[in-house]
Amino acid sequence: MKKLVIILCIIVFVSCKNEEKKMPDQVQVESWTHAYQAISALGDTLYSWPPTKKLQQQLKEKMKAYKEEPNLDNTIWFGRFMAYAGEHRRAIEIYSKALLEFPNNSRLLRHRGHRYITVREFDKAIADLELAAKLIDGKENKVEQDGIPNEKNIPVSSMHGNIYYHLGLAHYLNRNMPAALEAYKQCLNTSPNPDNVVSATHWIYMIQRRLARPKAAEQYLKNISSEMNVIENHSYYKACLFYKGELDLEDVYRPEGADNPSNSALKYAVGNWYWYNGQQDQAKGIYNSIVSGKDWASFGFIAAETDLAKPYNSR
Repeated sequence: MKKLVIILCIIVFVSCKNEEKKMPDQVQVESWTHAYQAISALGDTLYSWPPTKKLQQQLKEKMKAYKEEPNLDNTIWFGRFMAYAGEHRRAIEIYSKALLEFPNNSRLLRHRGHRYITVREFDKAIADLELAAKLIDGKENKVEQDGIPNEKNIPVSSMHGNIYYHLGLAHYLNRNMPAALEAYKQCLNTSPNPDNVVSATHWIYMIQRRLARPKAAEQYLKNISSEMNVIENHSYYKACLFYKGELDLEDVYRPEGADNPSNSALKYAVGNWYWYNGQQDQAKGIYNSIVSGKDWASFGFIAAETDLAKPYNSR
């Protein structure tokens, strides 16, 4: 009898282990129970601001569509608008649950990876986005529709471009500059769209400068001209023209600028320019001005925060 019990226990234990092996990391669902969304690299608790009435209404519409038909598209849009409303952790949970039904889906992994960046979990973001990059290998690249359209209502990014863009950013924030550089090179190659060119070139230039490769950085500026038809990424475009010497510092940097993602991106670009030109005090001053704002989900804010907490030239 004793032997039978032992054998049964072993069978149950092995079965549980086999079930664990069948459950890859991408489908583990974690419920978030805190009121705050994340803790910054500087130790601050980050809370979301209430969404506008328009955004609340849009979220309700996406939620209704999802409940009526929880297909892949409706799930992704539901998650996107949940994040736009500041509920980044709930968005992550939506994508994680969806991965149970749609395993190895590059679109879900791309969006969850983005939100892991938002909540400062860079290793998880890299895992999602690297897997997404493998899954799209050899697949057709398509335009990705904007959740919040630009003024011309013309989408400027692609599915493949967004995967590599966010993968590059996650590596950059995780202080792996060579990996970030390769990802942004891949991003640059996904589309000749001017908005894609200026955004990828901006990050490539900054990374090359941080790696002390000024000549390599300048080579990429050959892709940039003052006649480009940029629709959305005007901050990155201005930054690239500034790097190239076609705009003066006063043309791109206004300390009193609005607290929004575009201005944070431009401020961060100028801060970096000061940093790798040997003016660290000015750079830190700009980084501090960025993190004193409220736009903590923007990439410029996250990058400035990371640089203050963990300067790029130390690991």
